[in-house]
Amino acid sequence: MSSPTRARLTALGASLLLSLGLAACPGGESTEDSASPVPETEGGANSAGDASTAGDARPGSTGDSSSGRRPGGREGVEAAATLALVGGRVIDGFGGPPIEDAVVLIEDGRILAVGPMHSIEIPATAELISTEGMTVLPGLFDMHVHLKHVGHGNYERWEQLYGDSIADTVMPIAARQLLHAGVTSARDMGAAPDDILAVKERIETGEIEGPRLFVSGPFLQDAPYAEWESSYRWGVRSPSAARQTVGDLAARGVDFIKLIDQDLMEEDVVAAIVSAAHDAGLPVIAHAHRAEEIRVGLRHGVDGFEHTGLGTAPGYPEDVLAALRERNTALYWTPTVSPLYTMRYTGEVFPERLDEPGWRDGMPEPMVNEISDSLSAIPHLPYYALFPSRIPLLPVKFRQLRETGVRLLIGTDSGIPTMFHNDSTWREMVLWTEFGVPPMEVLQAATLWPARALGVQSELGALAAGMLGDVIAVRGDPLSDMSVMREVAVIFARGRRVE
Repeated sequence: MSSPTRARLTALGASLLLSLGLAACPGGESTEDSASPVPETEGGANSAGDASTAGDARPGSTGDSSSGRRPGGREGVEAAATLALVGGRVIDGFGGPPIEDAVVLIEDGRILAVGPMHSIEIPATAELISTEGMTVLPGLFDMHVHLKHVGHGNYERWEQLYGDSIADTVMPIAARQLLHAGVTSARDMGAAPDDILAVKERIETGEIEGPRLFVSGPFLQDAPYAEWESSYRWGVRSPSAARQTVGDLAARGVDFIKLIDQDLMEEDVVAAIVSAAHDAGLPVIAHAHRAEEIRVGLRHGVDGFEHTGLGTAPGYPEDVLAALRERNTALYWTPTVSPLYTMRYTGEVFPERLDEPGWRDGMPEPMVNEISDSLSAIPHLPYYALFPSRIPLLPVKFRQLRETGVRLLIGTDSGIPTMFHNDSTWREMVLWTEFGVPPMEVLQAATLWPARALGVQSELGALAAGMLGDVIAVRGDPLSDMSVMREVAVIFARGRRVE
């Protein structure tokens, strides 16, 4: 921060103390707790609900602040009338040059203004939060998470132990960890609908901490792989069943439909699923582990694909790449490239990662011990044997996808073995830079483009007046070192500080 800017921030702090009638200590510290929120005062700044300050329309489906929903906030603690994040570098998500010595004003859960400090009037009653030495960003999206899992190495055993407490115990732990990693919005890609919708509602009402959730409910496929998976893998084997199932999920309130193994389904069933979903205003996101799975999805107009698949095949067939190029202006793809690398890192390079405290946050001790035991011999897990042949091919396939022009999104498969919710998102972002993606594009793939993919770009994904106050700050510069994303210093969700 420049000296004139620092002087202005100091003056603003002194003005704030005087306006509140607080004495300052000789060292410049307030005699009050500096972390205490400034109480709202009558006759303060205009509410963000005023159209003159909000700018954009605010559909309730994306988080109207008048609904009383408080994801990430401390229960019972209201935000100060105006919050000012002052002094850091702002990367607003739109892809332009960063804004130095910047201010982000937040009021009533929405962004009031963003810009250089010299251009923005900070209300005297604002609560000042220094972001000196930090980069301020839109809250992150993780576009592929599984809240029903928290890194355990054996899905069947996990279901036996925790299947009855997924919604009450497991998902709240996962949701809180994601939020405290700076993920203020997440797309859950497969769970029993009653479980995930209940957790989504609890987050929206402020009962528990967590990111804003976009959910599919179950995987739709030809049949569950095993009976113990039937609560979240639903078999659909006729067009009439497809329409009924999609209609039921739409009525329950899911945000999209998840399709898997569509190449093993009858094509009229796939067509009925996609058609019914689109009629209900829901996008369809499909797995892409096999070339034919992609071909079927493209034939029937799915809206996005997940994973970088094809096993040990050297690359995507040319007909698939050509079809992707034809649809690249309206197709999203979440490649989830980091899980294999993270599992190998944990199993071979640094097993001490399992002793790190972050992934254990909020877990009861028996759960911690169970997960640790399940990962005690990672190289013995069934699919680990293919890693040496699969990992060298991932950069090639990632490059092929990127060169088609389809829009790639940050997503992690967070929750699968060794992919802990507290650190999965930054690991994916760092790996993208190692694959050659410019850092600004990586940041946009975790902010702007996910919001557009979900149709909430007027509310989320960037820092601009009228948008929801999902804001994070990290110490350092992700444009030169993406690993600074591993420790998020400041988190606001809907304009409320996450502590």
